[in-house]
Amino acid sequence: MEDDGNASSEVQTVSSNVPRTPNTELKKLLVFKVYKRRWFILLVLCLLNCSNATIWLTFAPVADQSAQYFKVSLEEINWLSLVYMVVAIPLSFGTTWMLDTLGLRITLVLGSWLNVLGAVIRFCGSPPAPGYTVLFPVVMLGQTLGALAQPLIVFTPTKLAALWFPDHQRATANMIASMSNPLGILLANIISPMVVETPEQLPSLLIAYAVPACVICLLATLGIRSSEPPTPPSASAGSSGSEPFARGLRLLLKNKAYLVLLLCLGSGMAVFTCFSSLLEQILCVQGYTNDFAGVCGALFIVFGIVGAGALGLYVDKTKKFTEATKINISFTALACIAFSVVSQMQQQKAAVAAVCSLFGLFGFSIYPVAMELSVECTYPVGEATSAGLIFISGQVQSVLYMILLQALTQRLTESPLSTCGNAVLSWRVPMLVMAGLCSLFSCCFVIFFHTRYRRLEAEEEATYGRSDGSAADKHAVTADT
Repeated sequence: MEDDGNASSEVQTVSSNVPRTPNTELKKLLVFKVYKRRWFILLVLCLLNCSNATIWLTFAPVADQSAQYFKVSLEEINWLSLVYMVVAIPLSFGTTWMLDTLGLRITLVLGSWLNVLGAVIRFCGSPPAPGYTVLFPVVMLGQTLGALAQPLIVFTPTKLAALWFPDHQRATANMIASMSNPLGILLANIISPMVVETPEQLPSLLIAYAVPACVICLLATLGIRSSEPPTPPSASAGSSGSEPFARGLRLLLKNKAYLVLLLCLGSGMAVFTCFSSLLEQILCVQGYTNDFAGVCGALFIVFGIVGAGALGLYVDKTKKFTEATKINISFTALACIAFSVVSQMQQQKAAVAAVCSLFGLFGFSIYPVAMELSVECTYPVGEATSAGLIFISGQVQSVLYMILLQALTQRLTESPLSTCGNAVLSWRVPMLVMAGLCSLFSCCFVIFFHTRYRRLEAEEEATYGRSDGSAADKHAVTADT
């Protein structure tokens, strides 16, 4: 029962499966309060994540028009997107420290200001008025500021879910916040080509992305008043990030289950980055148009968001983090193998579209659940630290995979159905290698990943004064929300 303003709803934690013992009978009933404002903070984070993603991929769907407008090469235009990857790797360590040490509010507000400054500076570098000089370095500066904001934003969902949401809503909140990033990617791929039909329309696109960034920055600065709620929503929220940053890193490096998750999930993120970045180049060789590649990319994201939503709700109810992740990562590997085969076939639009949809359905849904799983297996290490290292692993492996796959391509002397430009490359070997890597790390995760749910066990012990290592099986929550 939620009231208004700062009022709260009471969440009573009980367990019908736990045998009644003198210890549980004598334990005081725990009552946790959750606050309406958690939904506002989640909304701001989703909008910010979506805005940052649109700024990231503003120029990729209209690369030719952008190159003509700025009078630069396509390689230089590609750097407007690649700068995000380059900046994120070294900055990520500082971001994890900031989230776990300085708090959620400072991190989000700083991220929103960097995001809006980047959007506005990009527009200043490409004035629409005739007679003004277009300054590509200024636009690159704006993109770099947006890249600085990215880790501050994408590391936050797990922390927000832990601090503001009760245990039966954490995976759902994490899923909603995490999936706003691919939603922004989808919007960028739709809006940019719609607005920019000629190079002269590029400033209109930049102002279209800058205005929402300004509104979101205002909401974050004025609307987010604290990093934590007045009272914790769960037994574990009070000790969130209790381990110092340096000690937390050492604990993570000694945690075998986490290291398996770090390597395997990072590999999965790299495969998805390669798929998103190279999809058009892979399909054009077999005669598929750019419009069809765009449809496949949209299906990949839309079905991914649907899958993540369904799996997030399921995991919140059952707490079967490991089982859900292992099943989905297995189906993801099968979908990756299928894509490596059908993408090399001609005139198979239905099969290619179906495989891309399944690839997104199973693959995207892993990310938010695996982020929650990283917290469960590393508690009480800070959520930003455990999730941040996985993001860094994904970025590093993405760079390596991109270099490897492009190095394995072979130039074709003839390809009569090709819709590519002058350079026609064979992606048969790179696709088989990508499928092999995805299958290898999926098998490693299924075989070698085993962990206790440390956070659920800690909450059970705080509630009942006992923990027998089966928190997921004995977890039952009754909530009035």
